[in-house]
Amino acid sequence: MTGHDHPDPSCQDDSDPVSLSIDAAWERIRADIEPITTIERVATRHALNRTLAEDIHSQVDVPANTNAAMDGYALRGADLDASGAAVLSLRGKALAGHPFHGMVTPGSCIRITTGAPIPDGADTVVMQERTTVEGDQVSVASGQQPGQNVRQAGEDLARGQRVLARGQRIGVAELGVLGSMGLVEVPVFRRLRVAFFSTGDELRGAGEPLAPGEIYDSNRYTLYAALAALGVEATDMGVVSDTPEALEEAFGAAAGFADAIVTSGGVSVGEADYIKQILDELGEVNFWKIAMRPGRPLAFGNLGGAWFFGLPGNPVSVVATWYQFVRPALCHLMGEEISRPLTFRVRTAGRLRKRPGRTEFQRGRLQRDERGELVVSSTGNQGSGILSSVTAANCFIVLPHDSGPVAAGEYVEVQPLHGMFG
Repeated sequence: MTGHDHPDPSCQDDSDPVSLSIDAAWERIRADIEPITTIERVATRHALNRTLAEDIHSQVDVPANTNAAMDGYALRGADLDASGAAVLSLRGKALAGHPFHGMVTPGSCIRITTGAPIPDGADTVVMQERTTVEGDQVSVASGQQPGQNVRQAGEDLARGQRVLARGQRIGVAELGVLGSMGLVEVPVFRRLRVAFFSTGDELRGAGEPLAPGEIYDSNRYTLYAALAALGVEATDMGVVSDTPEALEEAFGAAAGFADAIVTSGGVSVGEADYIKQILDELGEVNFWKIAMRPGRPLAFGNLGGAWFFGLPGNPVSVVATWYQFVRPALCHLMGEEISRPLTFRVRTAGRLRKRPGRTEFQRGRLQRDERGELVVSSTGNQGSGILSSVTAANCFIVLPHDSGPVAAGEYVEVQPLHGMFG
């Protein structure tokens, strides 16, 4: 017992009247968290994984000039006959960075390479594979269309166009778009500061010898990787002893500098699980149990101005709760619009075990069947301690709160794991 008038439901129980539903937990997080507002300007190349603090409008046309979409010959579309063919005289050449400065007159053409500006008078490019050249005479095969293979100035981005929005995360494509506009620096919200640690006297670090009953701490590796991919300033506070004094000291230190604190372990109902007790004393606990599997004991609250996420100790529960709640919440703190992971429906390749009472996030693998259709199958043992099952998975199979077993061939919702930590 832990001082309660009645025993708490086990994490293995399927029903618990005080556990929040997935939707209710989401709404509480959405209602509570306010994004950071401090803005700084950083060099464009250093803006990867940052969140834009202002809308970005293009100050230039991209591309700046109407140009060739492929290597070939630039000509006047009016010179093509009814079949789309022509015989033209070669007047010169245009290369990317070295435009042709003359005029393409009727009956003439110029050699042009991809990206080179279309010269005055021309409006069409014929790919070189559709031509034959003898001396300065170019014969164009039939089937060509006026205006083909030409990229217009501003076709990608027009001057004055809003290109990226405030709150948008800068990924690989976004960084390329910023570069295409020639921006030297961009306004972003400051980096999020996150402290993380594990709790448990049984935990040991890599390389340490294990005594009976001890295990290596995998959760801090998982959280380190997840936080690093997210682009936050992460501080690893190690393993904190399962004592109220040690936990209170760690929480106080973390709240002194961090915007968010993420822990693993100590939020269940065991004799040495003190986190909820300490949070009740030092801060505010919004909720601490969710009707989900794996991951029921998930604590969310505020400690000295820092948002707190207390994850379960089981390794797969850490992955599941990170993906479902913590990552979206941290992204929202960084200035992004909060959004739940995307799902889509596919058929199951086999039967799935499930009992009503909790939303389950089973590890699954999406693949093509013999007909080429996308199906999903279980990775096998769904125990919350089987971390290797995540490496075999490429999705979560999301089974609703009230659902029971799923027969082979039925449709289920899946959440792809691609990019789940980034």
